Amino acid sequence: MAVEDEGLRVLQSVKVKIGEAKNMPPYPGPNKMRDCYCTVNLDQEEVFRTKIVEKSLCPFYGEDFYCEIPRSFRYLSFYIFDRDVFRRDSIIGKVAVKKDELQKYHNRDTWFSLQPVDADSEVQGKVHLELRLSEVITDCGSTCHKLATRVLECQDLPIVNGQCDPYATITLSSPSRSEVKKTKVKRKTNNPQFDEMFYFEVTKPCSYSRKSHFDVEEEHVEKMEIRIGLWNASNLKFGDEFLGELRLPLKILKLTPSHQAWYFLHPRDNGKPVKLVDLGSLRLNIVYTEDHVFPCHYYDGLRDLTIKSADAEPVSSSAAHVLGEVCREKQQAAMPLVRLFLHYGRIVPFISAIANAEINRTLDPNTIFRGNSLTSKCIDETMKLAGRHYLQVTLKPIIDEICEVHKSCEIDPVKLKDGENLESNMDNLRQYVERIFNVITTSGMSCPTVMCDIFFSLRESAAKRFQDDLDVRYTAVSSFIFLRFFAPAILSPNLFQLHLHHPDPLTARTLTLVSKTIQTLGSLSKSKSASFKESYMATFYEHFNDKKYTDAVRNFLDLISSSGRKDHRSIEQPIVLKEGCMIKRAQGRNRFGIKNFKKRWFRLSNHEFTYHKHKGDHPLYNIPIENILAVEKLEEESFKMKNMFQVIQPERALYIQANNCVEAKDWMDILTKVSQCNQKRLTTYHPSAYLNGHWLCCKASADCASGCTPCTGGLPADIQLDVDGDRETEHIYSLFNTHRTKLEKMQEACGSKSVYDGPEQEEYSTFIIDDPQATYKVLKQIIAAVQTLELEHAQYKTNKFKRTKYGSQDHPIGDKTL
Repeated sequence: MAVEDEGLRVLQSVKVKIGEAKNMPPYPGPNKMRDCYCTVNLDQEEVFRTKIVEKSLCPFYGEDFYCEIPRSFRYLSFYIFDRDVFRRDSIIGKVAVKKDELQKYHNRDTWFSLQPVDADSEVQGKVHLELRLSEVITDCGSTCHKLATRVLECQDLPIVNGQCDPYATITLSSPSRSEVKKTKVKRKTNNPQFDEMFYFEVTKPCSYSRKSHFDVEEEHVEKMEIRIGLWNASNLKFGDEFLGELRLPLKILKLTPSHQAWYFLHPRDNGKPVKLVDLGSLRLNIVYTEDHVFPCHYYDGLRDLTIKSADAEPVSSSAAHVLGEVCREKQQAAMPLVRLFLHYGRIVPFISAIANAEINRTLDPNTIFRGNSLTSKCIDETMKLAGRHYLQVTLKPIIDEICEVHKSCEIDPVKLKDGENLESNMDNLRQYVERIFNVITTSGMSCPTVMCDIFFSLRESAAKRFQDDLDVRYTAVSSFIFLRFFAPAILSPNLFQLHLHHPDPLTARTLTLVSKTIQTLGSLSKSKSASFKESYMATFYEHFNDKKYTDAVRNFLDLISSSGRKDHRSIEQPIVLKEGCMIKRAQGRNRFGIKNFKKRWFRLSNHEFTYHKHKGDHPLYNIPIENILAVEKLEEESFKMKNMFQVIQPERALYIQANNCVEAKDWMDILTKVSQCNQKRLTTYHPSAYLNGHWLCCKASADCASGCTPCTGGLPADIQLDVDGDRETEHIYSLFNTHRTKLEKMQEACGSKSVYDGPEQEEYSTFIIDDPQATYKVLKQIIAAVQTLELEHAQYKTNKFKRTKYGSQDHPIGDKTL
């Protein structure tokens, strides 16, 4: 979510590893087993679903999910469902973690007990309420007290069974009476605008006096409460569904006769005792990040200091190298550094500098880039970012086939199942390896330019350092492209966006065997068969002990690490960037056609955006990328539907509804990026639909009328390397600030090394310091930049605290974090 606040953006993201569930209650039938899947929900909106694990009470999922969170939320929830073929899937239990408690479980495996789920507890949303207690003089001169209750609106109510037709009940209750009133039903919206006023007689008329409005029968008023209940009007025989409630005692009007505020809705207490039932537990690893990103100029000092690292002499005295030294996990430093250098086009000189320094410190060519150094982690991260679409072109078609066909490829005689043939399995595995090997070694011209430039630098540095080893120019490159790029992508395709879910055990075993073989083929080791610990792998590999495979690898490595490689973008083949099922509104290409909503399969490549009746069918309609003029949100009021966006073309707009808010943001982002360079992109658009002869937003009657709202800000056109430079600099600041004591320790090490040339103290020996004076100067600049940003963050928090109003729309009453 990006929230603008005095120029500051609040960006949220979450990364979840769904491990496994255990000890779930057995199914009440003869089989006892269950077919379970797990969903990830923002409050009650599902944003991800795992695969179904069949016939298990302890299902293993092993799935990773990451998303940028495009809206505010209170709970990150996980539901375990039991699939039912004939009826609606039943919920076994849930885990709900409050947003303010997510940091408690940050990046560590945690077992959470599954909690029971019932209709009374599944609540979300907030209500805007106004109360006024007044003293009224009747016609006969007596006085009574009346309560005016105004229900203005609600927001973010849950959607029940795909629809939300809410209404509110208003109840004034006391020990002796209960009076109920009801609003109108608002159709097809979970953000209803009620704005209805209701009056209740609080005290009976009595003779007029000038006493306080609470002096009359005060003990009764103290016991009264107003209860607001939200319901979904349903046509089902089971009655209307409960959406949430709010209970307020009338004594809140004791200090002031009127009160207006936003409140969070709460679960209903149905008075039934809660049964303690063991529903099992779920293992999760949650990484929630909330970045507070200032405008660009706030980061000038730290950003410029970091970017200069590529030209620093020696590179060990640079800010980027210092970050790698103070971070225990080099991956933490590599991620923001790589993205920042990619953003400013300095990734190749930076990696060349740190790689050259590491090669010069390496004594044995056989150990080159073997450790988890800053260099190896930065190259890994660069390949993962820049090579994402390269993997799609090379590996995805075969990976999809392996995951769908389920050919048996087990070659371990001990693990063979009854009826399986070892020779047949070997032949199946051999065919997969041959196909993947061929598609990799013939894909040199598709390798991204930035990767080729890095490989050229590695090759030259290694050959210069180890001039007597003729193979080092190949192994320096193959240790990355095969060992750290292709082999991991084959082994875990879900982590490289090559497959949606973690593979099933049979497929995972096939991918493991293929990955091992490809890794060995790419290693160019002298004795390949001997490199396998398993005898069956050595036997299988004998087929590949042929010079043609070695020559193919060498030719491939020569091509991707040559400085004169040409960029063949003109023959670029279509790359599928994203596909999935969504709902679209008929565009009315026929004058009298019915404009209804239909589910379609959408597919986006770098050439066109198409939709199909079913996956794999011929396209029903296609939009060339150059015809996409804008991609924007569509206001919910247009069709009373959430998560809608529009793809604007020269003739008309295509209206699409995504399955959830995360999916809608993903589609809008990638469609915007891929069409960003179109020359005829619009600067204004209509945020609402054209219905009944006019635009709902500006009421213009011409369907070709110019837009009434400015288009949202542009995004980087390079779909592979989309980076928010300010956000990455904020990450670098956060890491430096976290490791401030290590920065100070490193300063001490520089001072010690400058005045004392003997053996280093043990506490300083972990730092690589080639030039103490230059390193000390950079450390001083880093600490100063970090302190400046720390003061800005502290000032922002102070100002925000002063502006926060409890009971406002942004901070409803009931939020215990305030």
